[in-house]
Amino acid sequence: MAHMPPKAQADAAPQNSWFGPPDKGDSSLIQEVSGRRRRATSARPSEEPAAAPYFFRIYRAFLNARAILALTLLALIGVLHIAGTEAPDWVKLMTLCYAALACMAWWWPSQRRPAAALQATLRPRQALGSIGVDLIFFSALHYLTGSSVNSQALLVLPALMAGVLMPRIMALGTAAVATLNLLGAAALQSVEGQVQLTQLMTQAGLTGIGLFAIAILSNELATRLAREERSARGSLELARQQAELNRLVLEEMAEGVMVVDRRGRVRTANPAARRLLSAHGIASTAPFQLRGVPAWLPLVEAVERALSQPLQAEGGQEVRLRFDDHSQRELRLRVRFTLSPALRQPDAPREDMCVMLLEDLRTVRARQRQDKLASMGRMSAGIAHEIRNPLAAIAQANALLAEDVHQPAQQKLTQMIGANVDRLKHIVDDILTVAPGVRPPAPAIDPVETVMAICNEWRATHRVSGGEEGLLETDFSGCQPTPGQVAPRVRFEPEHLQRVLVNLLDNALRYNSGEPGAILLSLRWLPAVTQEGMLMLSVANDGDPIQPDTERALFEPFFSTSSRGTGLGLYISRELCERHSASIDYRQHPPTVRHRNEFFITMPVDSPAPPTLPA
Repeated sequence: MAHMPPKAQADAAPQNSWFGPPDKGDSSLIQEVSGRRRRATSARPSEEPAAAPYFFRIYRAFLNARAILALTLLALIGVLHIAGTEAPDWVKLMTLCYAALACMAWWWPSQRRPAAALQATLRPRQALGSIGVDLIFFSALHYLTGSSVNSQALLVLPALMAGVLMPRIMALGTAAVATLNLLGAAALQSVEGQVQLTQLMTQAGLTGIGLFAIAILSNELATRLAREERSARGSLELARQQAELNRLVLEEMAEGVMVVDRRGRVRTANPAARRLLSAHGIASTAPFQLRGVPAWLPLVEAVERALSQPLQAEGGQEVRLRFDDHSQRELRLRVRFTLSPALRQPDAPREDMCVMLLEDLRTVRARQRQDKLASMGRMSAGIAHEIRNPLAAIAQANALLAEDVHQPAQQKLTQMIGANVDRLKHIVDDILTVAPGVRPPAPAIDPVETVMAICNEWRATHRVSGGEEGLLETDFSGCQPTPGQVAPRVRFEPEHLQRVLVNLLDNALRYNSGEPGAILLSLRWLPAVTQEGMLMLSVANDGDPIQPDTERALFEPFFSTSSRGTGLGLYISRELCERHSASIDYRQHPPTVRHRNEFFITMPVDSPAPPTLPA
């Protein structure tokens, strides 16, 4: 509080209650939150102002009451005039002046603007223009009318206003001034011989006691109201901060989080959950309905089971989503409730909403695989480096030995040694390829030109004929730019792309039917997925569909269905794709489609293809 002026400190400091000390925890909380709120408000001056504080609302209510009272007194004089009873001219003049001052205070522009956030009591000018005017007018009215008109009740308004809007000492002072005026008027009336002094003093004393009681009680209630409002504002600010923190945490979580009600309506879903619910891209923002979408039917069934059997729902389960493009996604689903089923009372109402935690099973398996292979990878990289030197020595010794060997049996042995040495070199290179390290950014390449060159080289290497009768069929029509568009480009190392694509083509060559067009390579541009667009490179074959057990382990290292395979081909392909912000996946098409097995690579486009204006 050292940076606050003394006046602001006096306005902002809460008064001690006569009926119990204030809550210290609330006070510290209020001061902490108020400081943060003032700093946030000064940092964001353009935002919408907060609601008017309680002081301004009550002050305006009293100004309204004063104006209504003044107009009522004027109306009363008018009614008396119509009834034939004329009020004295000085009463008319005083009432008219009071009504003018009350209406002016109510209408004055400075009194209609919200008070400062730290103001909790009336300023001297405000007190004189409202409470001071009331005391003068009501006291003068009481002095001049005497016992003919009972105007003592009007002094309740300034006493009440002082108790609510001023410090306790000033409120008691106002009640004291009003009481002294009543006692003085009683003494003056007794001197004039209107009524006995004892009776008048008794009435004035009782009225004064009532004014003191009103001032004390109203001041106490106003103090408690101010403290409760500050506490409520502090709690509201903390709730807002907590809600903002929860929103940031949910949006940054890699795990999908959804709040689903009993009718299958998604109330809240973070971006990770909306990505998991869509085959490509991201689903619409919440709220949306799970029912009615065939791909989301397993989620609806999981919600129904969870709400009907909450004790069994928290264990977790696996569901498979089948999208319209025949792609599939396996999810690990966990359901949580606001109250644990074990703590819920038997007669408690059923939950209407549940929190669903979604995680891609590929991510779960990848994490498990990374945990298992973390130590093995470091050890394998070290062993690969150590193997290179003796392997080179074996290869050199075998080459020297082959120069002096002339017998066919010995030549066959040297050839076997050379073939296995080459195989070991290939395995070592595969292991060292996926080793982490800092690499320069990949160049932007033309995907059509690069893929076409890789396909031609692969055909020549494996002696695969081209044309309509060829085994490999290519389709680049989905990537050709339309007139007025720029051809898309991607950032990918050509050697890495060649390695990934050759690996996919080798697998397709190994498992196809052998008929013309058994392998289909296509390149498509998907401009609607993101703002820049995506490129999808797919290699499909017409071989037997991959079994589910094999499909789940396709991209795991050292997994192979071939007796001579290393099981690193698809694993390295995935690592190389992720290194270039691309992804590789497998999907199986229905039996009506010829090329049922499809591996596809999704690559972000480096430069968009905006339409060019005609010349």
